[in-house]
Amino acid sequence: MHLILFIILVFLLLGLGFPVVLHNVYRAPRIMETRTPHRIGLPFTQQYLLGTNGKRLYSWHIPAPDSDATLILAHGWGANIELMLPLAQPFHRAGQDVLMFDARNHGKSDGDSFSSLPRFAEDLETAICWVKQKKPQHRIIVMGHSIGAAAAILSASRRKDVDLVIGLSGFAHPNLLMNRHLDRPWLPKFLRPMILNYIQWVIGFRFDEIAPMNRIQQVTCPVMLAHGTNDRVVPISDMHLIQANALPGQPIKVFPVEGARHDSVELFQQHAGTLVEFTQSYL
Repeated sequence: MHLILFIILVFLLLGLGFPVVLHNVYRAPRIMETRTPHRIGLPFTQQYLLGTNGKRLYSWHIPAPDSDATLILAHGWGANIELMLPLAQPFHRAGQDVLMFDARNHGKSDGDSFSSLPRFAEDLETAICWVKQKKPQHRIIVMGHSIGAAAAILSASRRKDVDLVIGLSGFAHPNLLMNRHLDRPWLPKFLRPMILNYIQWVIGFRFDEIAPMNRIQQVTCPVMLAHGTNDRVVPISDMHLIQANALPGQPIKVFPVEGARHDSVELFQQHAGTLVEFTQSYL
């Protein structure tokens, strides 16, 4: 009898603690900016964009004279706009406006109950709408890193005002990403489906609905996928998986970056000429 009560108590504690533990484990770390584009000689204005649920997104707008296109940069999980600055410079030098924003729960943007791929995409679409209101004739390039790359594909798959997509270090499917993260010797395998199902319930989407390898088929604009050959967080095979799931004839290019790891922004910057050339060849 005592054993049965003990087992019931353990399951009750697990049930009550399970969501709390997951929310803490998957809460994005917040890193504040310590420098601005002025530090590297770029003119800019800073403002808050009003986004979903009335949340404000901190942003930098870096205008270029006589520009007819805007590059919108979406950072990765736990990052901020400062960490993406090295990628803004070459595009601005090439004559493109640049808009950078902190997603909710990141940098100086407002907090929200949780972060997710769909919410990153919502924030990206807030930035797209801001550009379209200010400069309706501007063509839109979205470039994202990691979950920002996934958000770029998701947004482009449901909008017709995105002209080009560049994805850096993007994952192919949340299931692949999560299972790699959950592959721990101390974590019982029977808990994995519970964790994955709970996360899908919280974010309000099944992973199959939002997976880049599935959404890529609804993207009508040209796409470039760049990925580091030494990425241990998201292997380069994910890039090839997204490409393999595209429809025949879709304009998709892949660009392996030799030696780059998942967060090697400096190595992606060294190859920025290839990314800029991609945008210029279509715009």
